[in-house]
Amino acid sequence: MVKLMQRTQYFLLAMGISVLLTACGEQEQQSPQQMAMPPMPVSVLDVQPTTVPIQAEAVAQTEGAKEVEIRPRVGGIVLKRLFEEGAEIKAGQPMFLIDPVPYQMKVSQARAQYAQQKAHVEQTKREAARLKNLLETKSISQREYDNAVSEHAMADASVQQYRALLHEAELNLSYAKVKAPESGMAGRFLYSEGALVNANTSLLTTIVQTSPIWVRFSLSDSELSQLGGMLTNKTVQNIELILPDGSKYPESGELNFSASKIDPTLGTQQLRAEFKNADKQLIPGQFVRVRVTTGSNEGVFLVPQTAVLTGEQGKFVFVAEQGEDGKTVAGVRPIQVGQWSGENWVVSSGLKQGDRVIVDNLIKVRPGAPVEPNDPAPTINNAADVQKKAADSKTM
Repeated sequence: MVKLMQRTQYFLLAMGISVLLTACGEQEQQSPQQMAMPPMPVSVLDVQPTTVPIQAEAVAQTEGAKEVEIRPRVGGIVLKRLFEEGAEIKAGQPMFLIDPVPYQMKVSQARAQYAQQKAHVEQTKREAARLKNLLETKSISQREYDNAVSEHAMADASVQQYRALLHEAELNLSYAKVKAPESGMAGRFLYSEGALVNANTSLLTTIVQTSPIWVRFSLSDSELSQLGGMLTNKTVQNIELILPDGSKYPESGELNFSASKIDPTLGTQQLRAEFKNADKQLIPGQFVRVRVTTGSNEGVFLVPQTAVLTGEQGKFVFVAEQGEDGKTVAGVRPIQVGQWSGENWVVSSGLKQGDRVIVDNLIKVRPGAPVEPNDPAPTINNAADVQKKAADSKTM
């Protein structure tokens, strides 16, 4: 009975080994195609040659085209402020009134001295004429007559001096009313009414001209090389302004200053552009971005930045192409890139018209691996599309 049980166990063990060997043999007989993984689904972009502007962007800051300091030309007590702080000021508009009484008194004094000297001139003139008649009758000497003529000439010269003193006094009186030399936006009054200010030294306020407005910025060596070299009025085709909220300023600017050399400390070229600002949308001191255009590149390709990879030999992309066995596989294309255009790289060489660039699943893609190309999902480019898509979803 024991021998029968042992034989049964040996038989079952032999049958199990036989089944296992048979299964292994069948697995070895399966083809590599049956063992291969299915093609990787990827999104591809059918690239076409296009024309891209040669541009560079930089952070910039606005400033008034003119920033004028308002200082009194005469000293005294500030009686009254004649403008609203922060308001629009016109050239010639009165801004401050300095106590005019001392200067009115000086004008009166200068006017009296001038009138007195004019009367003295008339007196010397009559005296010279009287002595001339006496000289003709030999009643006086020539010396007496010459002295009278000289005194008249000196009195006449003194009249010119007193006339100048009167003009100076009148001018100082007019300076007691401080007027705006330029149009612009008024700043804050730095004193208070009743304060004593000194001539030509006390800063009362400032006026900033905001239309037109200037924008200062700079570009590095590498950015200048992309644009074709140092920027001048002749090389710049257009200057656009990007506001802090990302919107584009409606007016284009003009380059009104470009440094003749690279700043050795910063390695940049200092630049300045002028923009119209009639509606006062731009504020001095505001941080914005400028986009400078110097030309265009024709026959280049735009590839999403996420699709461009970097290897030991430089930048490359994966493309969906036909393999030797007729199936679609992932191929490697080394490329040369230039500047950015929005969210895309500008590819100058390495691609040709109709190439299907793989734009997703790049971590899983391997050179020569089979892929299943699909069109990329549509993207929403602006806020209007977002709102439209949200409205469509509500109506469904």
